[in-house]
Amino acid sequence: MNETLESLRHKIEGAHKLESVVRTMKALSAASISQYERAVQSLENYYHTVQLGLLVCFRQEKELPFLMRKQQEKPAAIGAIVFGAGQGLVGPFNDVISNYTTATLRTLPGRKIIWAVGEAIQSRLEDAGLPLAQFFAVPNSAQAITPLVGELLRGIEQHLEQNPATQFYLFHNRPGEGAAYEPVARCFIPLDDIWRQELTALQWPSRNIPQAMGKVDPTLTALIREYLFVSLFKACAESLASENASRLAAMQRAEKNIQELSHDLNLAFHRLRQESIDEELFDLISGAEAVGR
Repeated sequence: MNETLESLRHKIEGAHKLESVVRTMKALSAASISQYERAVQSLENYYHTVQLGLLVCFRQEKELPFLMRKQQEKPAAIGAIVFGAGQGLVGPFNDVISNYTTATLRTLPGRKIIWAVGEAIQSRLEDAGLPLAQFFAVPNSAQAITPLVGELLRGIEQHLEQNPATQFYLFHNRPGEGAAYEPVARCFIPLDDIWRQELTALQWPSRNIPQAMGKVDPTLTALIREYLFVSLFKACAESLASENASRLAAMQRAEKNIQELSHDLNLAFHRLRQESIDEELFDLISGAEAVGR
């Protein structure tokens, strides 16, 4: 189809508007990455404090609490909490975690119970033959992660009251170098003996070893709940940081493509404009020659 100057001008203006939108999304993604990375970093000291508290309790308490039962070889069900993206334009982000989740769950025995965080991941899991039991919206800020984690913990407790033989796994993307990320999975509940051994191997930062006041069991249960809270919060924050890193990379690719398209459109516009000027000059010259004869 032959292009006109007007149609090319319209396409150039559209490319400039689209580039402006892409730059705005790049800036928002970059700011969001920093927000969620800071949220993860801010948990480190608190997480270490919880670990030390658990260390003290383990030295005094021999009986494991409810969420630390020994895992069964063949659990009745596998609960999978999958963190995906809440919006589009994230490249292969959702496909990566969906494929990883599907492949991992195939190796685990038992009935599968899928909880999805994010609209975009929901359809992919269903297409893979993993029907959803519950759906949760993706938080739009670091402050909104806490209500989501509270909702997840309440749901887990209610489910375990009726189905105590369920193992829960977390699936999410974790940030890597630059814009890279990788899918990870971990058994979330029940907490196993390996987890306990890692905690008991920690060293108290001073020579004065403390003891829990009063009954140890309530303190231990409260600390485990805090540990579960931090684990869920960290998984969600890492997923959101990875999501925005993937979106930033996608916007960078889009910006490069738009700039190349804009360059080609400008070349075509100037070439067509020059051809139009040449035609007008040729008509003038031909007219002048005709008059002079």
